[in-house]
Amino acid sequence: MLQLQAFTNNPYQENTYIVYDSTGDCAIIDPGMYTASEQNAVTGFIKANKLKPVLLLNTHCHIDHVLGNLFVFEQYGLKPQFHKGELDVLTMIPSYAPQMGMRYEVSPLPDTFLPETGSIKVGSGTLELIFAPGHSPAHLCFYAPEENFLVGGDVLFRNSIGRTDLPGANYQLLIDNIEQKLFALPDNCVVYPGHGPETTIGYEKLHNPFLT
Repeated sequence: MLQLQAFTNNPYQENTYIVYDSTGDCAIIDPGMYTASEQNAVTGFIKANKLKPVLLLNTHCHIDHVLGNLFVFEQYGLKPQFHKGELDVLTMIPSYAPQMGMRYEVSPLPDTFLPETGSIKVGSGTLELIFAPGHSPAHLCFYAPEENFLVGGDVLFRNSIGRTDLPGANYQLLIDNIEQKLFALPDNCVVYPGHGPETTIGYEKLHNPFLT
């Protein structure tokens, strides 16, 4: 049975997630740790719960979701995994981070890219891949079917959706992916987004002003 722990990190208030189960194996998803205290909160949780990080996953590669990639690599020897369509997004960060006043420690590059569909094992649990570009060129969401929760990155928020004014974004593509792929999940599926509070698929179907 997969469990999830959230941490809110960096000036963008990005949500970093640790997904783990009773085996002790865990996946770190979208590590946004920027300060020493943020790094210590994540490593402290891992140590206190006797977890073993086995995967570093990025839903997408905007700066706020990858600030902790190098730290995780240095601590646990894990290189990030994401869809190859996000590689250009990652490699662009050093060119714009200084203009944003952000200190960016360059992420290692993947040895393994994730496909558009398929699944990932975390301990005895499973995360299914949902390919949902629109906010970024090759955004992935991670769905736990048994536990019925979605780590959604910056696709769907409570009463909102991901920005589409960034390079590689496409508003209609984002809307289509939400309505065709995310809204196919059960109404009581809990969505853990990249920013802000959790929500459910059913709530967003009824109340999200961007969606029908």
